[in-house]
Amino acid sequence: MQAVAYRKSLPISDAAALIDVELPDPVAQGRDLLVEVRAVSVNPVDVKIRRNVAPAAGSDKVLGWDAAGIVRAVGPEVTLFKPGDQVWYAGDLTRAGTNSALHLVDERIVGHKPVNLDFAQAAALPLTAITAWELLFERLQVSRDKGQSGQSMLVIGAAGGVGSILVQLARQLTGLTVIGTASRPETAAWVRELGAHHVLDHSQPLQQEIARLGLPPVTYVASLNQTEQHWATIAELVAPQGKVALIDDPESLDIRLLKRKSVSLHWEFMFTRSMFQTGDMIAQHRLLNDVARLVETGVLHTTLTEIFGTLNAENLKRAHALIESNRARGKIVLETA
Repeated sequence: MQAVAYRKSLPISDAAALIDVELPDPVAQGRDLLVEVRAVSVNPVDVKIRRNVAPAAGSDKVLGWDAAGIVRAVGPEVTLFKPGDQVWYAGDLTRAGTNSALHLVDERIVGHKPVNLDFAQAAALPLTAITAWELLFERLQVSRDKGQSGQSMLVIGAAGGVGSILVQLARQLTGLTVIGTASRPETAAWVRELGAHHVLDHSQPLQQEIARLGLPPVTYVASLNQTEQHWATIAELVAPQGKVALIDDPESLDIRLLKRKSVSLHWEFMFTRSMFQTGDMIAQHRLLNDVARLVETGVLHTTLTEIFGTLNAENLKRAHALIESNRARGKIVLETA
């Protein structure tokens, strides 16, 4: 099968940072689905791994943890899907990625693709939808009772992939006042379009932005990027007994800043369930099916903003470069044909 891989951790400007390769076709075993990949999206985790995780000598490492496609074969223990089913999923960090023509994935972390989205539109959503859903409803335990108002959520980095779906979930499924941050006119407009009640400029002091709008301390903070840079501000803006969740990789945080307010800190990492084969791993199958129904009924919308053409090394390098620039809006997708 055709795939895009890398053999050394190199700058994205290097011609060999990502390369086109041919690999053996995988075979479904156990609870695996063999999926014919039709579209993939690119996430910051792809960039982080390419930069920091060198493959074993002489081996090809395939990145990519978002896909939409068609089930071509199933392992002997599969009960949730059959060949011909259209699916979407984010995969497993401990296995080969989705930047390939065929891909193996455990059925417990796969959902049925929304019928009203094409493969490119669908591929934009799984990883970010899982991350945003788990952060909002499992880590922060925000109520889905829309009648519960008077609380607010600050989403730092609201125009990115996770922020783009988190803003929608919080606005559509909760009673929270949603405050997003963005630093450019086009990204601010995007966050407003997604449903944020207020948009702040995170290139300016957020305390001043909150004061300018006359907003009270925020109940919840979702810090999606540059947490270390914003940490002191987060501690200042969060309400007493509030909650903070983060998904990025700050070098260090002084969590003592949260003590006086009895603020709790929560990590979200959507690969935890598959990485550790947790007993509730199938929750991601159910989650993706729930999100699919919300998409089909028009409650949620794809966060696809750009299609970078066919899945090959050259186009994938362009996508990685845009992710590395920290100027991406929504999600970048590539198609297999």
